[in-house]
Amino acid sequence: MKDSLNFLKSSIRSINDYPKKGIIYRDITTLLKDPQAFSLTIDMCSQYVPEDVSIIAAIDARGFIIGSAIAQKLNKGFVPIRKKNKLPYKVISQKYDLEYGTDELELHIDSIDIGQKVVLVDDILATGGSANAAIKLINQLGADILSIIFLIELVGLGGRQILEKNNSSIHSIIKF
Repeated sequence: MKDSLNFLKSSIRSINDYPKKGIIYRDITTLLKDPQAFSLTIDMCSQYVPEDVSIIAAIDARGFIIGSAIAQKLNKGFVPIRKKNKLPYKVISQKYDLEYGTDELELHIDSIDIGQKVVLVDDILATGGSANAAIKLINQLGADILSIIFLIELVGLGGRQILEKNNSSIHSIIKF
């Protein structure tokens, strides 16, 4: 397990001062281009998906890559939570803050049914802003979030503490 984590961690490129000074951007494109690293990522994330879940919801944009692969592997439905003005049908929306600005997420009003069991996936947990916004959207549609999965967690930014106020099943594969 430790060797697997070290392998995945070494597959992620760190870029200093991007998108602005003082930020260390964790670039997963280097992990994604390696079939062994990508496959291991999906296997490790998939272990946190309860069997009774029917929908994998993922956050725009890199969360889509991981979330859709998990959904395909486990034969689950996939729901994209998009950035503002990217969805063509009726939506609900939620604004949020991130470590270097603000943004807004949207979800189709008919994408998740009341009482449906959902797993939320994203590539990175930083301040928790986008995940918290996604949680609010999913909850607004009346679904139950059984697990939240991140490939990377930036432990110094406090995102986990924000999410743990309302969710106890939060999983991250790699911590920086």
